[in-house]
Amino acid sequence: MEQIYTADEKRYEKMEYNRCGKSGIKLPVISLGFWHNFGVHNDFDNMRKMCFTAFDEGITHFDLADNYGPYPGSAEENFGRILAKDLKPYRDELIISTKAGYEMWDGPYGNWGSKKHLVAGLDQSLRRMGCDYVDIFYHHRMDKETPLEETMEALNGIVKSGKALYIGVSNYDKEYTEKAIHMLRELKCPFIINQRRYSIFDRTIEEDGVKEFAYENGIGVIVFSPLAQGLLTDKYLHGIPSDSRIAKDPRFLKADSLTKERLCQIGALNEIAKERGQSLAQMALAWTVKDSKICSALIGASSPEQIKENAAGIMNHTFTDEEIRKIDQISRGMGV
Repeated sequence: MEQIYTADEKRYEKMEYNRCGKSGIKLPVISLGFWHNFGVHNDFDNMRKMCFTAFDEGITHFDLADNYGPYPGSAEENFGRILAKDLKPYRDELIISTKAGYEMWDGPYGNWGSKKHLVAGLDQSLRRMGCDYVDIFYHHRMDKETPLEETMEALNGIVKSGKALYIGVSNYDKEYTEKAIHMLRELKCPFIINQRRYSIFDRTIEEDGVKEFAYENGIGVIVFSPLAQGLLTDKYLHGIPSDSRIAKDPRFLKADSLTKERLCQIGALNEIAKERGQSLAQMALAWTVKDSKICSALIGASSPEQIKENAAGIMNHTFTDEEIRKIDQISRGMGV
């Protein structure tokens, strides 16, 4: 007889929680992303164990999107099975987010940022997950052909309908974030978060001003790819493992990313991590949340053990000025 899942009673003692902008909710300093490893080709029992492990470690935020898989929609379907089977008693302890904005069905309405696409997309997501509502619903990417007013009014209507509690945007630059804030505040819609890529190797949100702007305007920033698709780990220091992302799925990270210069950078960063008593992955993840301008970092995982390692390492996210200086130099290719 299969054992019924019971959450660790000490889960909230293990995790740190940050306020999401100026909203009423707090997010765990790391959140679990479902971009990879929750699709139709992945092992369902392993998915369940990863969800259990995350929640037992105090990770209360599960981040999905309608196009996550593969195939698109399958991550939400699998999460819906886990929610119904195991996590339903804990629904009110979870922050569940999903997104729409990438291609999901044929024809002119299956993509981008129209009201037609967003409303239909969320309805489909709710059916796949077996949820009455999501806690955060994101527009997944900027759409410069659809009037932004239409997209924002659609998001506002979704909140008013009760199908989402809060609104977020993903991959919005500073200009679009500023416009979204203005429009949604006029509508009195709870816009609380922007999701962007951020890592030691990718500092675009600092360069384009989104990180500082969002913080100053009470919008939380949650970041994805904090490990630069696995580059900020020690797994590639001695070749390309057969079970690595480059070997198995080179769509997003290719072997030619591992230049001699990049490998030197990874090796130098690994030495700093060792001095801190962390793995490189732990240090790179901790680096993204070292200041209060980032409320949470999304982790991807292929095993429960990876989640435990990340959760253990994230609690040491204080860096000395000298460590920050060295990391900055290395990321710019200096001092390597």
